Amino acid sequence: MCDAKSQSLILVGLLFNCLEMIFSANTAPDIPVIDQAYSKLSNSITVEWRAVPGATSYLLTAQDGDSFIETVVTNSPGTVTGLKPATLYRITIRSINSGGKSQPSPFRKAKTVLAAPVLSVSSPSCDSIAVSWRAVYMAAGFSVSLMRSDGLGRMLKENTTNTSLIFKNLDPGTLYTIKAYAWNVNGIPGDDFTYNQRTSPNAPADVKVAFNSGALRAIVSWMPTEGALTYSVTASSGLLKLKCNTSSASCMVPSLQCGSEYYVSVTAYNDAGASKPTDAVSLKTIPCAPVNISIEEGEPGRLLVSWSHVNFGHYYVVFVKSDDGLEVHCNTSRTQCRFQSDCGFTYFISIFAYNKAGQSPLGDVFNYTTAPCCPSDFRAVVASSDTVRVTWAPVRGAEIYQTSAAGRGGLRLCNDTATACTLSALQCDTRYSITVYSFSEARGSNTSCASKDVATAPCSPEIKSISKEALSVVSVHWQSNNEAATYIVTARGEAGLWHCTSSGNSCTLINLPCGSAFSVSAIARSPAGQSLPSYSVPLETAPCCPKDLILTQVTQSVTNVSWSVGMGARTYVTALESPKGQAKCHTLQNYCLLGCIACSTNYTVSLKAISETGLTSSCTYQGYSSSACCPSGVKLYRLGNNGIRVYWRASDETMNYNTDLHGSKGNFTCTPSSGLSHCDITEIPCGDVYTVVVSPVTDKGMKLTFCPKKIYSVTCSGSSVGMVIYRGKSNAEQHI
Repeated sequence: MCDAKSQSLILVGLLFNCLEMIFSANTAPDIPVIDQAYSKLSNSITVEWRAVPGATSYLLTAQDGDSFIETVVTNSPGTVTGLKPATLYRITIRSINSGGKSQPSPFRKAKTVLAAPVLSVSSPSCDSIAVSWRAVYMAAGFSVSLMRSDGLGRMLKENTTNTSLIFKNLDPGTLYTIKAYAWNVNGIPGDDFTYNQRTSPNAPADVKVAFNSGALRAIVSWMPTEGALTYSVTASSGLLKLKCNTSSASCMVPSLQCGSEYYVSVTAYNDAGASKPTDAVSLKTIPCAPVNISIEEGEPGRLLVSWSHVNFGHYYVVFVKSDDGLEVHCNTSRTQCRFQSDCGFTYFISIFAYNKAGQSPLGDVFNYTTAPCCPSDFRAVVASSDTVRVTWAPVRGAEIYQTSAAGRGGLRLCNDTATACTLSALQCDTRYSITVYSFSEARGSNTSCASKDVATAPCSPEIKSISKEALSVVSVHWQSNNEAATYIVTARGEAGLWHCTSSGNSCTLINLPCGSAFSVSAIARSPAGQSLPSYSVPLETAPCCPKDLILTQVTQSVTNVSWSVGMGARTYVTALESPKGQAKCHTLQNYCLLGCIACSTNYTVSLKAISETGLTSSCTYQGYSSSACCPSGVKLYRLGNNGIRVYWRASDETMNYNTDLHGSKGNFTCTPSSGLSHCDITEIPCGDVYTVVVSPVTDKGMKLTFCPKKIYSVTCSGSSVGMVIYRGKSNAEQHI
């Protein structure tokens, strides 16, 4: 009875626990309590609370009037973002689980901090930075700090209620980091704003100017300044300004003008701005070339040179150079110089002005010419049959020369400023009278110049024919109208040069190589010179015979003939001839297979080498003997139990033969005495098939390899001999 009651109590307790678990699982969690709410950033508020048993997450709500923002978090602390700066919010929190949400907690008020001021930063000078910003809502004041970005030096900090300030006494060309934030009436700081700004560079120091007088340009250099990225050099002269920009510590200013004074300054730049220009450095360029130059010959043998004064010219040098290379000069601070002159000279006069910067550019070069002289001792060289090249030394005062040639063909003239003239279109093999005259605008021509007689080179011959006298000998015939000349004929080809000489109308070229092509031309020579070559005439010699010819017998009726290449040969015709017949072939190759060759026959060997144009060389060689004939009627006979006799019909009774038997049980060879047509092999195994070859043996002991093979079957059927011939096989097979 007691046991039944105890069991009932246990069942009731279990049921009560189950009901309690079901009821608690479907009930929302308790309301959380906010411990504190605060803002560290202008767009968020952080909330802290005590955890609620059974809660799986929490709903944070920030309300500003009718608007609110909600955020779900899993535990404390939680942050609501996306808020407005300097704004008071009502903060509540709800706990959440599968049973639902709790009621909102009692609200807490929290205000977001101030927004960061947005800075506008510049460097008005190389040692200062100006910072400005717009007013920040609800801000009571601002804090601005500045420090070198590399961490060196001390930090500068300013508190102000204004919206701008200037940091002074900074390092030029240095990168600084500026940090600023606003604070409210309670002194609570808001978000901060960070900006990096470099101070503008200091002006460069130790500016130096190096002037290049030849190129009219200046190289400006200076000591680099801290923080400068680029430099600009300005060279000013009146309204003219020349600039050059660089990132290095030097710069070239081109295109300076002569006779000018420039003031040169350098400015440094970086991303913050420009430095002050350096103090200007004065640069005086070289003087310009003198102008208004006049040259007068006031009295015979005296030249007066005068010119105008030039700006920045301290003194002058006048150079007078005659056309024979002699040069004199005059150094003066005045504007005129006198020189001694001579007749027949051309004087080239140039004037330079000088100062400390250097020499002026070269101005106009003037010339003054006295009366010319006659060219003397001129040289006339025959260049070809119709051309004479005349040269002479320059003469004093000559500006232009005229060369004339008078002869049987008429008068030829040549005008040139050079001391050479080419008289062309003259007649070959003709004598001319040649004269060279000199001219100048001031004095005209000197007509008293002497003449020289010159003969032109002989006329070119014309080849009329080429005849072949022998295998390597040809005769060349030509026509020419020269009075007295020697003729040289040349055959030119890849094989070399061949010559013959004659004073008549023909000559003979000998020892010409076979298989060669030549170009044949002729020239005429006389004491006056050499003619142009005649038009070339082609010449071809017959092809060369091959030096080596080899005959190889391939089969009893086929012989391979091969030979070395014959120079100049395109095709070949080879032939073997005997009273029994002829074998012949025509080929492009250097070998040929000749069939229908009779065995044991003597042949004569001939070969023709033929060129592309049909020239033929007939070549003869040593005779050729074909190989011995293979024997016929080969048969096998049994000798006793283990012996075999091989019999054949010999084609030549004086020929030696060799017999070979090849079987699976062994190979056997026998060689009979001279004159015999059979051979015996003893102790040969029976019951095997043998291949039998009977071949003639040459005088050198070589066996012919192309004689036919026969197949025999040797049985073990006793001493009787029987033969069975099997048909339908490539070789005859007999059964013994």
